[in-house]
Amino acid sequence: MSLIPKETVDQIIAQADITEVVGDFVSLKKKGQNMWACCPFHHEKSPSFSVSPAKGIYKCFGCGKAGNSVQFIMDVEGTSFPEALKYLAKKYGIEVPEDNPDPEYAREQSERDSLFIVSDFASKHFQHNLHQHDQGGIGQSYLKQRGLSGNTIRKFELGYSLDEWQDLTDAAVKAGYQQKYLEAVGLTIAREDGKTYDRFRGRVMFPIHNVSGRVVGFGARTLKSNDKKSPKYLNSPESEIYHKSNVLYGLFQAKQALRMQDMCYMVEGYLDVLSLHQGGIENVVASSGTSLTEGQIKLIARYTQNITVLYDGDAAGIKASLRGIDLILENGLNVDVVTFPEGEDPDSYIQKVGDTAFKAYLKEHSQDFISFKTSLYAAEAKGNPVKKAEAIKEIVASISKIPDSIKRTVFFRSCSLIFDIDEQVLISEYNKIHLQDRQQQHKSGSPSQDYIPAAVQAEPEKPVSDADVLVRYEREIVRMLLNYPNSLLEEGMTTCQYMLEQLEDVEFRTPLYARLMELIKEKLCDGAVPSAEDFINYPDQEIRTEATNLLSDPYELSHNWETHSIFVPTEQDLLPYGAERAVLRLKWRNVELLLKTEMEKLRIVTDPQEQDRQLNNILLLKTLHSQLGDMLGIVVNR
Repeated sequence: MSLIPKETVDQIIAQADITEVVGDFVSLKKKGQNMWACCPFHHEKSPSFSVSPAKGIYKCFGCGKAGNSVQFIMDVEGTSFPEALKYLAKKYGIEVPEDNPDPEYAREQSERDSLFIVSDFASKHFQHNLHQHDQGGIGQSYLKQRGLSGNTIRKFELGYSLDEWQDLTDAAVKAGYQQKYLEAVGLTIAREDGKTYDRFRGRVMFPIHNVSGRVVGFGARTLKSNDKKSPKYLNSPESEIYHKSNVLYGLFQAKQALRMQDMCYMVEGYLDVLSLHQGGIENVVASSGTSLTEGQIKLIARYTQNITVLYDGDAAGIKASLRGIDLILENGLNVDVVTFPEGEDPDSYIQKVGDTAFKAYLKEHSQDFISFKTSLYAAEAKGNPVKKAEAIKEIVASISKIPDSIKRTVFFRSCSLIFDIDEQVLISEYNKIHLQDRQQQHKSGSPSQDYIPAAVQAEPEKPVSDADVLVRYEREIVRMLLNYPNSLLEEGMTTCQYMLEQLEDVEFRTPLYARLMELIKEKLCDGAVPSAEDFINYPDQEIRTEATNLLSDPYELSHNWETHSIFVPTEQDLLPYGAERAVLRLKWRNVELLLKTEMEKLRIVTDPQEQDRQLNNILLLKTLHSQLGDMLGIVVNR
């Protein structure tokens, strides 16, 4: 339940610009009146995600996600309505009166929100320890030794966990936070005997943020070099708000730079991100030691289609992580590679040579992944025919992941030159892999986009029921009312006035559309014309989502028609005709359903007088049905 005053909610919604809000997460391109992008909610090659600046809504015509700015934050962050409002309030500098982080507030929020709240408390507590507690000097000494400035430490909210068993747990409970939430995010560990202790003790803390800046987990480095039992790095466990496969360290701080530079540098560790960011390379993120996942790749793809992977100078490590890059290629992104001298990593190398020389090194040593992999395998296979054959298969397997046929052709040519092998041999190997993939997909029942079994093609369409048709006709009425409520159909007659007058005695049978019709009537009774904003910002999510769907149009006229002075009538130009047809169709269908009901009643009636009354009703309905059919041009059996 939101405690935010209605006037504040209205102010947030009014000020939130849908293109700015969505633009923080995906790269939008203008096409016609709307902005388009590949959907951030499902994998797709061609953009089907539309943003309408005029209506303040988004709609994916692929997966169906739709809504306003608040709903977008709820969808993309998986958060509640109040938390989405607070995110937007913070973005637009709007003060939220109820924003008071006391224990009572924590109890009133959902379980998920409480996990964010305790994580945020922990982050602030660790920062306080680093800067204010006596033990914090240990952490500060380490960070300064690694060359990090105070600005970098504050920007990434670095902290320190005291070398005590229950420092964080005691502080959180004392502040009124429930221990169960501390355990749920892995900050507190409960033993079988009921005793508890902090997961992180005596470590430098690296908060991990989601794309909207909320703390979801922590990475922690021990400063005890002599403790061999304790791992060097310790991370938060998986929780409801922290899934390692869908998080990238530094993305929150890097997202604007990723979009501006149209490039993402991918490194391995926290310190790599911090050192490069401090050196002016802000478009950098880290996988934090985990294998790159499809979820992480999709996160990057929201901001750029170009990734440069910065490898440590460790040949074994490079070979182990090559398969992760195949996943990037499979998702259609461009991948370059930079390697560093033996024994160096991005952090150590930028500290060694300085910012300017490091940037020059990146520019000079960057090469596309396929060429890099080809050269790497070619060097290893030199003089060994068996290894050469294996290497070629490895390279072709990577090239086969690339969805763009032109890019594949270019890489086949490059590979053939490096290995001194006929290009056609590589293409034949590719065709063999592609055929195997298609056969495997066929067996598993998940066909590829370019392979559809005949059995699927021949599947008959399901018959359309009376209920389906009625829903379609009711939906069309509501759609026109939401899109053109105040449009004049004739002198002194708007769409709203005409449709509500014509359908005064018609009861909508679809619950959702019945609700929408009641809301429209309520607005008119209050003396106001219903507007799109009334519905896309409505508190009930079902109403919001359906209103957005009804207000979204996947089709736009090309501006070329106007350029060539060719007039193509729009739906609004034909509105008088369209509104009349929509009303007639709904009336015709309702009369048809009433006629069927009366015919069924006639079969079970035995009283002669009642039978006469039923026959009269049926004759009247048949006459009306025929009249409506004639007006619609529908041939009705009389």
